Amino acid sequence: MARDMTPVLKRCRALGIEPAELGYDKRSKRKGKQTRGKMSEYGMQLKEKQKAKFIYGVLEKPFRNYFTKAQKLKYGTTGENLMILLELRLDNVLFRMGLARTRDEARQLVSHKNVQVNGKTVNIPSYSVKVGDEIAIKENCKGSQRYKDIVEVTGSRGIPEWLDSDRENLAGKITAIPTREQITVPVNEVAIVELYSK
Repeated sequence: MARDMTPVLKRCRALGIEPAELGYDKRSKRKGKQTRGKMSEYGMQLKEKQKAKFIYGVLEKPFRNYFTKAQKLKYGTTGENLMILLELRLDNVLFRMGLARTRDEARQLVSHKNVQVNGKTVNIPSYSVKVGDEIAIKENCKGSQRYKDIVEVTGSRGIPEWLDSDRENLAGKITAIPTREQITVPVNEVAIVELYSK
């Protein structure tokens, strides 16, 4: 599978994202913004798309597929629907529940078959969860030191209103579809829609 091997902090600086948004505690060492002249409208739209792809760990082709799916949904605007579809990915939901320190770690946990949805093992990080779905770490993995470390790090992290998380039992539930206001990702989805509409 294709992977972007650019250092995370370097990408964060280039896209203007706080590392904490991705679950990283490190702070960027370089202070102050570098100005490179005024960015064109196309450049700004492209940057917003790159930010969304980077935050959620999605490559161009799947991202385009999410956009096409968002256009076909009967409710909400295309931009809002795109953000909701990205937010409902299994790897992102694990991260939001505090069952993984970063989305990268969440992807790894899912790929290694450590996660169950409604009692069935799922090993596809992009699996789309629905309202009422129950997500849990497999019983035989729960005693692992790794999960104790994860809960220790994510214990102070807030849980979105659309999720119900039980960190002690390493489980959670989707209680509602998130609204755009509940998705705290610093992305201008309108710019992404404008970019794809050209």
